[in-house]
Amino acid sequence: MGEQQEEGRRKQSRFHGRVEGSGRACARPGCPEPGEFRAPGMRGPGFDGPGDWQWLCLEHVRQFNQGYNFFTGMSADEIADAQRPYAGWERETRAFSSNGADRPPRWADFDDPLDAIGARFRERMQAEAARKDGKPLSAEDRRAMKTLGLGLDADRRELRRRYTELVHRYHPDRNGGDRSHERALQDVISAYTRLKSAPAFA
Repeated sequence: MGEQQEEGRRKQSRFHGRVEGSGRACARPGCPEPGEFRAPGMRGPGFDGPGDWQWLCLEHVRQFNQGYNFFTGMSADEIADAQRPYAGWERETRAFSSNGADRPPRWADFDDPLDAIGARFRERMQAEAARKDGKPLSAEDRRAMKTLGLGLDADRRELRRRYTELVHRYHPDRNGGDRSHERALQDVISAYTRLKSAPAFA
């Protein structure tokens, strides 16, 4: 008889998340069973902390799980976004040191993992096409040059001339007050700021 009880206790202890011997009672009123399973309480997580927890017995935590709805409070668009096949994959994770090695693309910059893999391949192919003067160009430098519409072998004078041309085209003070190109202007300024201090334009 003692062996059967011991075996039964071992089977029960296999439930994931069970905390035995805590001395807590089940949070459901009138339930005499011990509260061995933690579940979210009435107050959810927010800016002031992780929220409340309640401790339930096995039967009541099963009832809680059956009635729990992850999508409560979400709009239809938010629910659809959370149900995408790749949902969550693009979240940032802890960065690892590259130790000077060729760094992979940032996964969060892409909507599809296959696009990120393709970008890595394209960057390697572009790296093989070097400038005639032998000066190095990083993948970010190449993107900045593409933003400005510059050729691979552009020099510092061409960089400055192209920057001035694009600022005159996009800046509201220069194009009659048209503010529809403000994003393009920001991209041009950012690209120029990067390239003017890049080794290829030193």
